[in-house]
Amino acid sequence: MNMREIYIAGQPRREIAVVEDGKLVEYLTDEASASAEGVYLGKVERVVPGMKAAFVDIGQEKNGFLPLEEKNLHSGEKLQAGMHVLVQVKREAAGEKGAFLSRDISLCGEYVLVMPLNRAVGVSARITDAEDRERLRSLAMEAADGRCGVVMRTSSVDAPEESIRSEIDELLAVWEEIARKAPVAHAPSMVYAPRSVLDALLDDYRPRGIHRIHTDDPELAKTLSSVCETVVSPPDVMALMGWETQRDKVLARRVWLKSGGNLVIDPCEAMTVIDVNTAKFTGKRQLEETIIKLNLEACGEIARQVRLRNISGIILIDMIDMEEESSRQQVLEALQEAFSHDRVKTVIHGFTSLGLVEMTRKRSRRPLRDEWTQPCPACKGDGRIKEDIHG
Repeated sequence: MNMREIYIAGQPRREIAVVEDGKLVEYLTDEASASAEGVYLGKVERVVPGMKAAFVDIGQEKNGFLPLEEKNLHSGEKLQAGMHVLVQVKREAAGEKGAFLSRDISLCGEYVLVMPLNRAVGVSARITDAEDRERLRSLAMEAADGRCGVVMRTSSVDAPEESIRSEIDELLAVWEEIARKAPVAHAPSMVYAPRSVLDALLDDYRPRGIHRIHTDDPELAKTLSSVCETVVSPPDVMALMGWETQRDKVLARRVWLKSGGNLVIDPCEAMTVIDVNTAKFTGKRQLEETIIKLNLEACGEIARQVRLRNISGIILIDMIDMEEESSRQQVLEALQEAFSHDRVKTVIHGFTSLGLVEMTRKRSRRPLRDEWTQPCPACKGDGRIKEDIHG
């Protein structure tokens, strides 16, 4: 990845597009923020001991799911129906499932994640240098001074120590305000609003590099000029990156590759399945070379489509069958590289015994499919209409 540009349209609603090396990889709107990271005073509706969970009303259409046992969080309080509880949305509601909640509140800044209710200290897995990890861990322990848990984000590597210390103090002050509001708040209600979509995106991409920002908002351009080169564009800023020509293709089930092969992307209730097909592709080399070439091309497009559609959870990829173990390893390495630019945590687990690539991607905001579409009223979302065999 050589060039990352961000396009921001302010009217009639804020739209944000991320383009890497000329290809659209993310599209968001203000609505995408919904509730992730928000802190709520919820009301316990039901406790299910067999599931070791409670269902909590936080004011959304569906009750949230709250595990009763959480790592690093020790609470002697036994939840009962009708009780009020302070929770944070870790994953937004999706499909038939309500939001995933936690009592282990975390407040995210530019450099650190502060956890007021536990004392765990950690460093982002994206920071791999041993000396940096040890330095940042020591700094986190010293700055937190037993007041909270801290996770050092990727951006903390090059941050001034004083900026990190100040941010920890600022986030703890935010927590004190939350703790002051919660006892007098009405349940269910939000007591802490999450970061805006734009702030979260800039925080995530700043340490990875942003080369240029295009916006039609002069005031926003002034604010963001400290981040990188910012260009004030005409009102049709999204047209600059060809959004209108790409919009209708964003959710297409079939995605064509330059070679003539294609991807078929099928979201299911439990997972998303991606099938790689040769289709019109005809290689001129030996079969294994032909297959590996198409699979490698597919890796880059799979990563782009997953990020653009914000597909998360379990993802299974049916690559074209390869005979050699070295070919399979090459594909896994290509997938790792393709997803290395993703700001959402993604884990490539490898090939299953059936020859499928298994991977997981952290859930945060809703998939683009859920934001833009609703189940078909004719087939109720099945994608098929029953044939009248008696007609």
